[in-house]
Amino acid sequence: MQGESQRTEQELKYLSLLSETFPTTQAVYTEIINLSAILNLPMGTEHFMSDLHGEQEAFTHILNNCSGVVRERVQATFRHELTATEQDELCTLIYYPRQKLARIHAAREDTSEWYRVHLMQLVRLARFLSNFYTRSKVRKAMPEAYAYIIDELLHASGRKETSRHNYHVRIIASIIETGSADDFIESLAALIKRLAVDHLHIVGDVFDRGPHADRIIDQLMAYHSLDLQWGNHDIAWMGAAAGSRACIASVVRTCVRYRSLEILESAYGISLRELAVFARNTYRADDGMRDCEKAIDVILFKLEGQLVRRHPEFGMDERLLLDKMDLPRGTVTIDGTPYDLTTCDFPTIDPADPYALTREEQRVIDQLATAFHDSGRLQRQVDFLYDHGSVYLAYNGNLLFHGCVPLTEDGAFAVVPCGRHSYSGKAYLDFVDRTARRAWHEHDQNSLDWMWYLWCGKLSPLSGRIMKTFERSFVDDRSTWDEPRDAYWAFTPSVETCDAILEEFGLSPKTGHIINGHTPIRAKEGESPVRAGGKLLVIDGGFCKAYHRSTGIAGYTLIADANGLRIKAHRPFTTVGDALNRNADILSNTTVLETNKHARLIEDTDTGARIRAQIADLQSLLDAYRMGELPERDA
Repeated sequence: MQGESQRTEQELKYLSLLSETFPTTQAVYTEIINLSAILNLPMGTEHFMSDLHGEQEAFTHILNNCSGVVRERVQATFRHELTATEQDELCTLIYYPRQKLARIHAAREDTSEWYRVHLMQLVRLARFLSNFYTRSKVRKAMPEAYAYIIDELLHASGRKETSRHNYHVRIIASIIETGSADDFIESLAALIKRLAVDHLHIVGDVFDRGPHADRIIDQLMAYHSLDLQWGNHDIAWMGAAAGSRACIASVVRTCVRYRSLEILESAYGISLRELAVFARNTYRADDGMRDCEKAIDVILFKLEGQLVRRHPEFGMDERLLLDKMDLPRGTVTIDGTPYDLTTCDFPTIDPADPYALTREEQRVIDQLATAFHDSGRLQRQVDFLYDHGSVYLAYNGNLLFHGCVPLTEDGAFAVVPCGRHSYSGKAYLDFVDRTARRAWHEHDQNSLDWMWYLWCGKLSPLSGRIMKTFERSFVDDRSTWDEPRDAYWAFTPSVETCDAILEEFGLSPKTGHIINGHTPIRAKEGESPVRAGGKLLVIDGGFCKAYHRSTGIAGYTLIADANGLRIKAHRPFTTVGDALNRNADILSNTTVLETNKHARLIEDTDTGARIRAQIADLQSLLDAYRMGELPERDA
């Protein structure tokens, strides 16, 4: 772009806007130098977590210890100075500063010497971590009230210069003397955790099973830098908040079935009284099945039946089972075979129109829809999931998604009918993402129906299996409960399939990885989260306590930093009380997947690509100033 004849009017208009921020050649020089320097810093640490499933205590602990990164930094800084027990104490102080300080006070260990030693240790650790960032970024991460003091402590030569060291000692002494040491310790602990992880990826399924998904989302909303890939459980709640009655019934059914009603009633203020009264007045109490669960099951299967009939392109007619029941015989016919029902107490099902809701059922689902719509907290949290989430994400050469990219039985990308068009591979996932956003903003019936399909449809990339909800509710023969999975899981142990998927999304098979969750890894049976020679990493967090017995562990998290890639296998978390009383951490086994020959720099990341583009724009602005195409502005 040299000379006026080569620069378009649109380019000049853009450069004129850019000049409002950088009005002089000196301002442009300064920014180019700053950005060029940033390119040569080590890349920030990325932390990957998945399948949190409402287990807030375990999530909080892993968030606090950054999957062991904090402990690694403590060991690296103090390995020759502190015993293992002293390192444990320091880690717990960083993880839970307020609670740990309360115990220190109760034990009367809160001497000036204790404060001096621990404040200096925290300062040294924060100084070590701050070396990976620009000074301005570290300053922005500091609590405003102590930013100047922390900045002084972090960016100085410490013991190497007696005068500066004495200056720091005097600062620490003043903090203790003024009674602000507790607050300062909390601020330093927060800064350390902030610097230990630069960016957090949540690869789906915040909701269901555990009781406190709402609290997890509150923590995520306060986190400094993150993205989310929607899981099938997330999309069900998102669809419910958007107004899909089938999703509402699915969400309520899950909460009733797994006895996690607290999140509905206490967290989101969604009353189940109307459902409970209807169930008690409608269903037998001696049937061996809870009346509330049966009531919402029947409402759900009616709504699903109506939806499947509206969308023959979903290809889910095999899920229409209410009309296959023979109640006098107590059976249901599935794929031509009759199976015994666990109950024949279905007073609201009309054999002539089995998928029609009764007036009372309609009132129940309408009341629930109003409650989901009127829950301000739920609406705000789902809005956050939309703002920070997506179906998939290509980030620093890796492909992140929760479930799968649907494949055919011969390993090709499945072609999925989507209204007037059909899509496969990346184009299908892009369509799904657009449709989910339309459901939230426009609430049209077609998009809302797709939200239910994304929760449980057989070609949903968020689910990837045929759910057998009816069979698990009403059929005793467990052979009917098997839920066939998408061919994705059969083919992705193959390097060739993973390479094809990475190429489909514009990523390099040589350096890229597929990172997904959704499927608990049965480690005790020898299953590995690392597949296709390291191309595919399945990091189902395994936070859900119900899975621990079958998996043998509490799941996996992933860490990527300048030095390489490593996966952490976690043992089950006990309690915060154990962490505080015994300095009990989540024990983890680390497997190094890749080690970089040279430290990976910001220049090598997506952020580096954006910075290089900014530098190019600034260089164009500099040329425009020099060529007289744009005048410099008054500084």
